[in-house]
Amino acid sequence: MPQTRADCIALDAADPLADRRALFDLPDGLIYLDGNSLGALPRTVRRRMTEVVDQQWGRDLIGSWNTHDWIGLPQRVGARIAPLIGASPTEVIAADSTSANLFKLAAAALDLRPGRRVIVSEPGNFPADLYILQGLKDLLGDRVELRIVEPSALDDALDDSVALLLLTHVHYKSGALHDMAALTARAHAVGALALWDLSHSTGALEVDLNGCGADLAVGCGYKYLNGGPGAPAFLFVAERHQAGFRSPLTGWMGHAKPFAFDDGYEPAPGLTRALCGTPPVLAMSALDAALDAFDGVALGELRAKSMALGQLFLRRVTERCAEAGFQRACPEAAAERGSQVSLRHPEGYAIMEALIARGVVGDFRAPNILRFGFAPLYVGYAEVWDAVERLAEVMASGLWREARFQRVSAVT
Repeated sequence: MPQTRADCIALDAADPLADRRALFDLPDGLIYLDGNSLGALPRTVRRRMTEVVDQQWGRDLIGSWNTHDWIGLPQRVGARIAPLIGASPTEVIAADSTSANLFKLAAAALDLRPGRRVIVSEPGNFPADLYILQGLKDLLGDRVELRIVEPSALDDALDDSVALLLLTHVHYKSGALHDMAALTARAHAVGALALWDLSHSTGALEVDLNGCGADLAVGCGYKYLNGGPGAPAFLFVAERHQAGFRSPLTGWMGHAKPFAFDDGYEPAPGLTRALCGTPPVLAMSALDAALDAFDGVALGELRAKSMALGQLFLRRVTERCAEAGFQRACPEAAAERGSQVSLRHPEGYAIMEALIARGVVGDFRAPNILRFGFAPLYVGYAEVWDAVERLAEVMASGLWREARFQRVSAVT
């Protein structure tokens, strides 16, 4: 663990991921610790978007569906994401939003487990996940029972009435990391399926869906994958379930022969049946280009750096902000966290706004959580050191008490 800023500079120089920083377009002097909400802009994305807009759309127009294979983008992008989550290329497809994909997979899981009606999740899960489950129950009525239990009670909640266990691998607020292998095995022991939300995992730590025996998964493209605001999401269906998988959103692009224009729906083979509407070519192309930053990256090195950055941040907060009133809101052990650190403070919103004004971008989650995300591809050790120094200055000066930092923005 580095003891001085000079130590941090030395670590950055020896970092096997050091060359990745140059792949991103980050403002000079800004310390960006919000990659867990929106990843930084990869330079390849700007170039790709210029090509897609000017040449593919502007010059080649509708012919680009064939000449540039726009139609195959969901499969190609999914295949590129697959190695980052421990899946085979044919088990992942890029499509729609995380919420839409959760709806598809949760509904399909009920069909894959006929006679069962219970879906198990935890309170405090990312709201979108819980909202989707509530909407599914509203749609299906008594055919669905939601069993929302604390993490400590998950084991007891799993019985032979359960069709699906749905959890977020890394908790969005606390950063706590679930044991995917153990919980998936527990679900399988009672005949249930396991669906994992990987939105705060993919691109920041090692994920091994097939090694853990996972059945289903979803994830977003705009956080650690750096695909841009509102980037397409992805979904995973294990090969063994694909023949029986039926999406409740039987859209045109999920048809076996979409350009036959038949009136009746016939599901496409494999995971293509998970598609719904026309793929958003601009957004999908941006995500495809962003994934270039992961080419040749060893996930073990990514995870090792992620943990080291988080540990450095926590230690420095303890050393420099001991009297500031912060409480740790995340697991202390690096192996039990994702790639973020969460602190609790009653004035968390104003403190974060003041820190952003000092050039360190994190984010806030109600009611009192300050979140700091460490994207290992572009965050360095010296930046973490400097971020805590600026946080200490904000607290010592009382900068956060200024009225301008008390006004709550529409997006926090």
